[in-house]
Amino acid sequence: MPLPRPLPACLLACLMALLTACAGTPARSAGPPQIPEQVSSADWEQDMQRFAAADAVAPPPKQAVLFIGSSSIRFWDTLAADFPGVPVINRGFGGSEIRDSTWYADRIVVPYAPRMIVLYAGDNDLASGRSPLQLRDDFRAFVARVRHDLPRVKIAYIANKPSPSRVRLLPAQRQANSLIRQDIATMKGVQFIDIFTPMLDAQGQPREELFLEDRLHMNPAGYELWKRVVAPRLAAD
Repeated sequence: MPLPRPLPACLLACLMALLTACAGTPARSAGPPQIPEQVSSADWEQDMQRFAAADAVAPPPKQAVLFIGSSSIRFWDTLAADFPGVPVINRGFGGSEIRDSTWYADRIVVPYAPRMIVLYAGDNDLASGRSPLQLRDDFRAFVARVRHDLPRVKIAYIANKPSPSRVRLLPAQRQANSLIRQDIATMKGVQFIDIFTPMLDAQGQPREELFLEDRLHMNPAGYELWKRVVAPRLAAD
C-alpha cells in the first residue's frame, strides 16, 4: 500500500494558520515586537529588564492589586501608603500605551497572579495619533490577553485624565472614555473608574491645581483625588 503523500507546504501553512486562529490564543508570538504595530517603542525592553531585576531582589506579593500603565502609574510613589492593608505592585512605565501593557503581559502581569489589575493608559495613545475607536479595541485586546491566563482576575480601567498641556485632546478623551465605558458595561469582572469628571473645573477645563509645572503629570493633590476615587474599588470580595 503506497504511503500518503505529504501535504504541499502552502496548504500545510494555511492549515496551521487556521488552527492557530481557531485556538483563539491572544498570547504574543516569539521574537521582538513590531514597532509601532504591536508596541509604541523599543525602549520598553529596558523597563522590562528593570522590573525583572527588582523582582529578583524582592519578589512581589501574590494576590496583590497590580497597577500598570503609563507615567501616571509610574510616578504614583505613594501607592502602598495610599492603600494601607492592600498589597500593591507598581508596574507603570512612563510614556507607554495600552498595547504596550498587552504585549508585555506575560512578563509584568501574568507572573504576579494578581487578584486585581488597575490599568491607566490612553492619553499617550491619543497624543501619538491613535483614535478613540483604536483605544476601545486596544482595551478589548488587553482584557482578552490577560483573561487568557488569568480568567478570573478583576480588571479596572482608569479613565483618560484631562491634562492642561493636552487640552486639545479633551473631545477625543471624552469619546474614548465613553466607548470604553460602554464596552466595560458588557464585560464581567471589569469596571470603569471615572477620574475624568472630578478633574475638571466648573468650566469643563482641566484643574490646573492638580498638576506639576509641566501641566501633564500630577502633583500630590492630583494623586490624592485619584486615591479617593480608586480606594472604594479595591475592596476584596
